[in-house]
Order: sequence, then structure tokens, then C-alpha cells
Amino acid sequence: MPEGPEIRRAADVLAAAVVNKPLTDVWFAFPALKPYQSALRGTKITSIETRGKALLTHFSNGLTLYSHNQLYGVWRVVKAGEVARETKRSLRVMLETTEAAILLYSASEISIYDTAEIENHPFLQRIGPDVLDERLTVEQVRERLLSPKFCNRQLGGMLLDQAFLAGLGNYLRAEILWLAKLLPDHKPKELNETELQALADACLSVARLSYATRGTMDENVHHGALFRFKVFGRTGLPCERCGDPIMKTSVSSRPFFWCPVCQV
Repeated sequence: MPEGPEIRRAADVLAAAVVNKPLTDVWFAFPALKPYQSALRGTKITSIETRGKALLTHFSNGLTLYSHNQLYGVWRVVKAGEVARETKRSLRVMLETTEAAILLYSASEISIYDTAEIENHPFLQRIGPDVLDERLTVEQVRERLLSPKFCNRQLGGMLLDQAFLAGLGNYLRAEILWLAKLLPDHKPKELNETELQALADACLSVARLSYATRGTMDENVHHGALFRFKVFGRTGLPCERCGDPIMKTSVSSRPFFWCPVCQV
């Protein structure tokens, strides 16, 4: 499943195609959403926001479309009129302007709220702060690590829990723990101050570097370096810090990669 950085980059592509352009057509597959079609035609999409792995599409008339791709959902950008509403592909949502349309296929988690009420969505009530929210600070992450809810959790499971930080996932978990030189069975309450600070910083820096640079070939991008996996998917290859082979195991039923020498 895509993680927070991939979801945010996908949202950026959608926004570049349709934001602040009048919607000429709106179509929903689900009967419960069809009454909103006429209400949204002629409005504008003002922004497309990510919350972890969910997308919030905000409209100028005070409505917000919530969508979560789960395992199979995918958004596409096409030219206006390129795809018919009725198709054998599982088209769920079409939002079209005079130039382009954004299409959501195969997702099942789709609903519409008044924008003022969107925070009441059950998913948004459960998740923690978005790891890519620039307002989130290292000190706030450190406070969450030491909070009663998380301080006694093993890091391997906690870093996959969207209630801790929304948007973290399996490859980010491995990279964060490598950078912080920690193992997945550590608990926040067991860490010293240096380790806590390193972990809190890595939670933000790894995810934000991935968003800013992963998939680009420009060496002069923000943060001054490209995102490259240090451990994820690198079984048997040498660790950049110590040269020992990267190992693979399973943690919380997901593949986990680590350096047995550097991470202690």
C-alpha cells in the first residue's frame, strides 16, 4: 500500500490538474452520493489535502469529498471527456473541468461531508497527526513517544499504527529505525534522551525527504539529497554505516529490514 509521501505526491498531481477551475461535470457511482452531482457542478475544487493515506477534496460550496484508496483504489488524471462515465473498469468518482478530469477507480471508502464537519469522520478521529504536516515538530513527536498511549509500545508495531503518526508505513518504518540506530522491539520508555531525540527526528526527516525527493533524478532538490533506501529491500547488501550485510525478517506480519551491527 502506498505510504504518506506517495499519497501526497499523487494529491499534488491531481491538484495541479483541477484546482480552482470550474467543474463542468461531476459523477459518482454510489447511489448515496448521486444527489451531490448537481450541487457540485459549477463549483471549484479549492484544495486536495492528505491525511495520512486518506484524501480530502475540498469544494468551494463548503463540501468535502473523503476518499481512501485502501488496497485497490487509484486516482487518474485524463483529458476532459476521455473516459465515459459507464465503464467496465470500476470507476467510482469523476470530477471534470473543461481541460481535465480526475477519476477514482475501485475505492470503496468514499463519502461527502460538510467541510466544517469533516473532522468528525471516523477515520480522521482515529489517526494521529500527519507526518508531512509542516506544523508538526520534532518536540511534538517526542511528546507522543512518551505519552501513556505509546510509551510502552514496541516500535516495530507502533510505527505502523496510524494513531501514532498518520502516513507512516512499512518502508518508512525500516528507514526510520535504521537512521535512529534502533531495533523494532525497543519501547520509547526504555530509550535515553539521545535515542528519543534521534527517533523523533527520524520520524519526520525520513518521511519528508521521501516526499520531497523520492522518484526524482534532480540532485539539487530540497534537502540537498535524493531519497534512497538504506535498508528496505536491500537484503544481503552492505550497510552504508558499517558494511555488514542487511538482514530481513518479519515484524508485525510485515517484512522488516535492518542492520544487525548498527541497530542495537
